Amino acid sequence: MTPGETTLYERLGGEAAVRRLTRRFYELMDTLPEAAACRAVHRNGLALPEQKLTDYLTGWFGGPQLYVEKYGQPMLRRRHFVASIGTEEVNGWLICFRRAVAETIPDAEAAIFMPKIEALAQHMQNRTDESGGVDSLQN
Repeated sequence: MTPGETTLYERLGGEAAVRRLTRRFYELMDTLPEAAACRAVHRNGLALPEQKLTDYLTGWFGGPQLYVEKYGQPMLRRRHFVASIGTEEVNGWLICFRRAVAETIPDAEAAIFMPKIEALAQHMQNRTDESGGVDSLQN
């Protein structure tokens, strides 16, 4: 980034915008039937995952590196190996994320990061599905 250039975090509206996004994302995950498999991954509730996603996105969008300061390097796929994530979980996660973004982030800004978010969601899949999902050893 060049001096004087604003980060995506700043353009989105900083902490308040990231919190709005993650709050809406988890509200959708908790209520949409098509996100039930994704929601089931979070058996211990959504408060901690919401905070961790807020911290992660804050840094990823160019704000303070809160996630790294609290938990170390993200290594997201490795950290998610404790959960069985297949096509249904990925699709539910993406439905919630796309909708939360559409409701809280301007289209021009969302276009900057959504392809990377979608690729990340696909990368998190660690279970081969009967429906032809990816094999976790190939990722």
